[in-house]
Amino acid sequence: SYHCLQKPAREQGEKFNVSITPLLTRGLLHGSPQSTMAGQIPINKIVVRGTNWIGDAVMSVPALRALSLIFPDAEIVLHTKETVEGLFEDANFIDRVLPFEKRRSKIKQAVAQADLLGDETFDLAILLPNSFGSALTSKLARIPRRIGYNKDLRGLLLTDPIPVPEWKNKRHEVFYYLNLIAEVERRYAGSSGITEYEPDISLAVSEERRDAARRMLSNAGADLARRLVAIGAGSTNSMAKRWGVDKFAALNDRLQIEAGAQTILVGAPSETDVSRDVIERSKVKPIDLTGQTGVAEAAAVLSVADLLVSNDMGLAHVAPAVGTRTAVIFGPTDPVTTRPFSDEAVVIRNNVECSPCMLRECP
Repeated sequence: SYHCLQKPAREQGEKFNVSITPLLTRGLLHGSPQSTMAGQIPINKIVVRGTNWIGDAVMSVPALRALSLIFPDAEIVLHTKETVEGLFEDANFIDRVLPFEKRRSKIKQAVAQADLLGDETFDLAILLPNSFGSALTSKLARIPRRIGYNKDLRGLLLTDPIPVPEWKNKRHEVFYYLNLIAEVERRYAGSSGITEYEPDISLAVSEERRDAARRMLSNAGADLARRLVAIGAGSTNSMAKRWGVDKFAALNDRLQIEAGAQTILVGAPSETDVSRDVIERSKVKPIDLTGQTGVAEAAAVLSVADLLVSNDMGLAHVAPAVGTRTAVIFGPTDPVTTRPFSDEAVVIRNNVECSPCMLRECP
């Protein structure tokens, strides 16, 4: 199923942890969407194929911000999974979200998405995922310029296959996405300085959404007069990332009994079982919102919380992006490349010989 979410008007020069003035004076944002890319086609309408996971989507925000600075007058459309689109409900660095629902057949999905994109007359496609399917879709949609990393044998489907940088596994993932946008800028303006500036992952949450989140919490029985601590005990794509239900239950009890906090459990529908286990092992029961919110509602709930304590999961990236202090527990994954990219977040981990192993099951 497909539908289109129209966004508020994009603010030109919107916050990127840097004033737009230095970029203009250095000539990095000269021209307009009527200017031609590498002397070939006008860039009036851009589609960005978004990432597949919530955490990756947050890490791609600085790249989207950079793109809006480079093409301040072009329409920027984010083509992403329905499960991710809610993150961008109040984003003003894109113009529209064009979501899609994942299908079992990758070929059928590529054809359906190509039909959708082909009706939009995009001038440029930028592919953030490394997948073959995203390149096939943009090729079938006959988008004139298609830029993405040259991985998974998809180079022939791209007009501009970009080599994967040598530092890929040594720097944070936000720079991987930013580097792709820098390559776009080089082809458009002849040079790039976007990657020299500190990335900004922040996501806006309107006051209306915050009020709705407070009402949801109150209706669920939360005492909003107490400090609000969210707990994410699950992890959708890796059992090895999970700290353990007994430990989370003990943490919940200490937060409520010793710190006087109101705790809430958050997570995806697939994580309801682990949250139920935490509740069963807790002396003082937390409020359970696991599986009861979409990502937009979860972001709003986290925006009114005082703290999130969680495993390495998507919401661990969302919380600091909406301004909430976050303590994220790392195990098999590498915090150098995938930690929440924010001063609001701290990483908790033990330096053991087997980490990071990147395994989804602990042997």
